[in-house]
Amino acid sequence: MAARKPPVGVIGLGLIGSRVAANLRRAGHDVWGWSRSPKPEPGFLASAAEVAETADLLLFFVSDGPALLENLRAIEPVLAARHLVINCATVAPGEAREAAAIAAGVSAGFLDAPFTGSREAAAAGQLVHFLSGPAESIERAEPILSVSARALLTVGPEIGQASAIKLATNLLAAAQVQALAEALALLDSQGVGGGKFAEIFAQHGTRSKLGDMKLPGMIAGDFDTHFALKHMRKDMRLALGVAAQAGLDLPATVATAAALDSGQDRGWGEHDYSAVARHYAFPGREPAPGLPPAP
Repeated sequence: MAARKPPVGVIGLGLIGSRVAANLRRAGHDVWGWSRSPKPEPGFLASAAEVAETADLLLFFVSDGPALLENLRAIEPVLAARHLVINCATVAPGEAREAAAIAAGVSAGFLDAPFTGSREAAAAGQLVHFLSGPAESIERAEPILSVSARALLTVGPEIGQASAIKLATNLLAAAQVQALAEALALLDSQGVGGGKFAEIFAQHGTRSKLGDMKLPGMIAGDFDTHFALKHMRKDMRLALGVAAQAGLDLPATVATAAALDSGQDRGWGEHDYSAVARHYAFPGREPAPGLPPAP
């Protein structure tokens, strides 16, 4: 008889957490969840503490560092050595270390495990997690994270290192999308349409998977949320905070964060972060172009 799969708790049932929970259920795990906003999810419990009482493996898909710390303190009275807290939220490295200290105070394990991937990637089991923490925590978490991931990449042994990688990769993504918006605006000012740019971009050395994903919607004015502008804005502010502590000047990130700040001020926070294109006049003038398969 096959061994019974361990129950899993998911705290934070938004775009990603809800899909991860569904994948785990399909894989044969009992899944218990809680979210600040009540969700019509199987196994939804009344509090994060009830989730921790029911499951030893706890996945956190919350919005930010303060939410991670708030929820950990709420469940601290029921945390014990049997628990492994797996933080999948994008937080500052210092916030990850603070969360790990709360867990260590009650002898619980902790793993820093932020991810990259959209809601579609989560549903299809194609997330990529960055892992940092003790080897035994990584080994224990791998079977659970693998259910919704195509790759688990170990960054290092120190809590916070994976969070730093996540901020660095989001910095690249935000800057690329801002640069695409500016390139389209420049061409629009000279009478060159977005469709023509997409045709050229498809053959250019700067073509990327991210560009293929975001460019058609930017041209067509379709900003359906895959990763909300408010969250990318938060991540750029976290990156700048880390840079300030290290004495680093990141001018491209400063400019990108300012564009995201302005988008938030204009009410675009719930839209995809590619909505930075709305700072210009071109979105929505043309249908979304089709891009040929990448070579």
